[in-house]
Amino acid sequence: MQTNPLDVGRLAAMDAREAARLLKGMRAAALAGRRPEVVPRTEIGESWRRALRSGLDPDGDSHPGLLPAAEVERRRRHSPLTQALPVLRDALVSVADAAQHIMVVSDAEGRLLWREGHPAVLKLADALGFEVGADWSEPAVGTNGVGTPLVTGRPVQVFSAEHFVAAHHAWTCAGAPVVDPRDGRLIGVVDISGPLATLHPATLSFVTSVARLAAAELRDRHHAALERLRTAAAPVLCRVGGRALAVDANGWVAAVTGMPPIDRLALPGTLRGGRVWLPSLGMCTVGPLPGGRLVQVADDAGGASAASQLRVVLDLSRPRRCPVTVTGDAGSWAQELSPRHAELLFVLALHPEGRSAAQLAQDIFGDPTRTVTVRAEMSRLRRRLAEVLAHRPYRFGDNVSVEVIRPDHPADLLAHSSSPTVVRARDGRT
Repeated sequence: MQTNPLDVGRLAAMDAREAARLLKGMRAAALAGRRPEVVPRTEIGESWRRALRSGLDPDGDSHPGLLPAAEVERRRRHSPLTQALPVLRDALVSVADAAQHIMVVSDAEGRLLWREGHPAVLKLADALGFEVGADWSEPAVGTNGVGTPLVTGRPVQVFSAEHFVAAHHAWTCAGAPVVDPRDGRLIGVVDISGPLATLHPATLSFVTSVARLAAAELRDRHHAALERLRTAAAPVLCRVGGRALAVDANGWVAAVTGMPPIDRLALPGTLRGGRVWLPSLGMCTVGPLPGGRLVQVADDAGGASAASQLRVVLDLSRPRRCPVTVTGDAGSWAQELSPRHAELLFVLALHPEGRSAAQLAQDIFGDPTRTVTVRAEMSRLRRRLAEVLAHRPYRFGDNVSVEVIRPDHPADLLAHSSSPTVVRARDGRT
C-alpha cells in the first residue's frame, strides 16, 4: 500500500478523470477516518483538519454571500493591491484566457475583489459562487487556492477533490499570497483557477512569480514615496537641533539628523502629534511632514527607565495577524510582527531564562548551526523592541511581563510555521 503524499507531477501525468477518481477516493477515506491508499499532501491534510474542526459540511452547497457593490469598491480603493493591479493584469490575464483559466485577486480576508479571464470559465465560476465580493476564506468554503494561502502564508495548488467542498471538485486552482513590503502584512492572494482538465504543474510557480512581481511593484512605489518625503524633510531637518528623523506612516526612515541612520522606527498603531514614548528612542515630539512625520527626540527624557515595568502581549490567536502590544508607564503601542519574528518571540516566551543563538537556531530551524541567520533576525527584532529584549542570552528583559494569547485550538498556532518548537506546541507538547 502506497503511503507517500500525492505529488503534482504525478497528477499532471494522469488523465483528468483518473486523477479525479484517485483524489476523491483519498478524500473519502480521510474524511471517514480510514487510512487512504495515497495520503494527502501535508498542506492539504492540515487544511482539511481545520475545515472539519470548523464544522464545515464537506458535501454541502457552499455559496458564500456577496458583499454589496459599494463595499467591494471601498475595499478596492483601500487595498494596496490596487497599485499593483496593472502588473497582475499584464502578467496573468492573457495567459489565463489562453489556458481557459481566470485570474482572481482577493483581499486579506479572502473576499474576491477582482476577477478576469476566459468568458466560458467565468460563467462556470458564477455557478460556484466564485464571484467578485464572495468570501473564499477557509472558514467559509474550506481548502482552496485563495483561503488556504491566507492561512499558511505560502503558495498552494489545489486539485479537484483536494478541495474540501465536493462542489469544487471539477476545478483546479493555484494561489500565492502577496505581502506588503512596507509593513510585512499579508494583503491578499493572487489566484489562477480553471477546470481540472487544464491542470499544469508549472501553474503554481508562475503564479508565485507574479505575486512577487506585485510585491516588487509596491516596493518600487514605496521607495519613490520615501524619496519624496526625503526631499520635503531636508530643509526642516537642517533647521532643527538635536536628534530627529523623518518617517513615513509605517516607520520607514527617509532622513535623519543628529544620530546614526536606521532603516525603520517602531511606531504605535496610531501616531498622533505631540509627545509620545517610542521604545527605541524614549520620549519624542511628533509633528507633520508632507507624506510623513517629523520625530524629534526630547532632550529632557531618554528611554524608559530600568525600573519601569513593561507588559508585552503577543497575540497569536488569529491565523494571519501576529500583533505585539507593549504597555508601560508612558503609554502603549502595538506593531504587527513578521512570521519569523512571531516565532522568535513565541520561543523566548517559552524560555524566560533565555536562549543562545545556537538554541534559537535549533528551536526555529532544527539546525543549531544557523546562528548567523538567528543573530541577524534578533538584531532586527531588538531594534524594534529595544526596551523589551535583552541579549547574552536572548530573552525578555527583567522588567518585562509577557502574555501569549494562543488560538482556541492548538493546531491553529502559527499555521505558516515549520519551526520544531511551534510544531511541538501544535501537538500539545509545549
